[in-house]
Amino acid sequence: MTSKVEPHSGRADSDRGFFGQPFALANLFGVEMWERFSFYGMQGILLYYLYYEADQGGLGLDKAAATSIVGAYGGTVYLSTIVGAWIADRILGSERTLFYSACLIMLGHISLAVLPGLAGVGVGLVLIAFGSGGLKANATSLVGDLYAPDDERRDAGFSIFYMGINLGGLIGPLLTGWAQTNWGFHVGFALAAVGMALGLIQYTLGRKRLRGIGDSAPNPLPVADRPRVMVLTIVAVVVVAALSLTGVVTTGNLSEIVVALTIVAAVAYFAVILTSSRITGTERSRVFAFIPMFIASAAFWSLFQQQFTTVAIYADKRLDRNLFGWDFPPTWVQSINPVFIIIFAGVFAATWTKLGSRQPSSPIKFALGTGIMGVAFLCFIPMSGGGANSAPLLGLAGILLLFTFAELLLSPVGLSLSTKLAPAVFHTQMVALFFLSVALGSSLAGTLSGYYDESNEVPYFATVGLASIGIGVLLAILSPWIRKLMRGVH
Repeated sequence: MTSKVEPHSGRADSDRGFFGQPFALANLFGVEMWERFSFYGMQGILLYYLYYEADQGGLGLDKAAATSIVGAYGGTVYLSTIVGAWIADRILGSERTLFYSACLIMLGHISLAVLPGLAGVGVGLVLIAFGSGGLKANATSLVGDLYAPDDERRDAGFSIFYMGINLGGLIGPLLTGWAQTNWGFHVGFALAAVGMALGLIQYTLGRKRLRGIGDSAPNPLPVADRPRVMVLTIVAVVVVAALSLTGVVTTGNLSEIVVALTIVAAVAYFAVILTSSRITGTERSRVFAFIPMFIASAAFWSLFQQQFTTVAIYADKRLDRNLFGWDFPPTWVQSINPVFIIIFAGVFAATWTKLGSRQPSSPIKFALGTGIMGVAFLCFIPMSGGGANSAPLLGLAGILLLFTFAELLLSPVGLSLSTKLAPAVFHTQMVALFFLSVALGSSLAGTLSGYYDESNEVPYFATVGLASIGIGVLLAILSPWIRKLMRGVH
């Protein structure tokens, strides 16, 4: 019988070389920053590339199909964290999986830059989605491995790591939007590829700082099982190709398909973990505690990820973008949230550090994040009813500030919580479960955006906003029961 493999117990508390955190956090901070530069830089112009007409350099798709593709892509990024986590836990370990995933992302951006039409979109987005899935789950897992289980710097460390994500998210849309405006979409995509290349170089130079962390698979796949896995992989690729070629999978229903796949994957993943004979009773209770958090997280992300669908359309069609006589590119709106994150991530990190054991529990933080996200959508209503490009920039900036507060209450806390609640033998795969909630929310964002109507906005914003507030209230009511299931995890 194989013995249970414990995850890395974390670096010593005396390692405080990076803003009071372990110095290896700097390397993970850097690679994630450049990956997010390329990710958000590309995604900042993707929707417009899909629905702008050919004389504007776009592909001329209708908006519903374009938002479906963006939603499906966003969902697939996080859905593929299952694959990246499984490869890390069963074959390569987290560190090598992260490195190879970064290479895949760079190839995807190159494909978008050089291949024309929907062929470039298909090849590029598939490569980026699977590469990003492998990188995100494993970068998060490696950050968690830098800390001992009882190290109270953990939430603050994740907040700093999250600030790196948003530095990339700030600069990416600004530069790719500027490049797209002046030289076209493919130059913008090429710039994203350059950013990922810089991230790879930086990470390679600093890999030695991660020596001994995530360098082996905690639950290795037996050699005899590898041919079976290879066959199943080939069959899955053939099935997807056949469904696409026969018209079952179309640009219009992509997001709905990803929603369904994500729900099936999440239910199966929870079942596999909960029925495993290799987890303890305490670990099983903590996994049960994660289920309501998963649902709240999916609700949050179904609104938050509309930055790339509904809010992107709003910025293009409804927002007054005149700044001192100059109309700035609509892609620049997507850099507002990262600016606020950079300003406030340190504030939130310092607050959690100062409060220590007195800080709100994770369920309450989730409840607040989900509720505030709903309030943000209700704040669109006072700006409704105007004509084209009439909504005030300050109004949208205020709404995105609420997005930011909600995000900082839920997203870095969710990353941290997934590492704290994880059973030992499902260490990285538990992080993938959190990203499955992001996958579900991201694909739902594409589906929901199909119901957004620029000429009749109030019913849409009211419905999704009130639904999110309701989920937040329910989670707050259930928080005492959830905390009992968490068995000592705060």
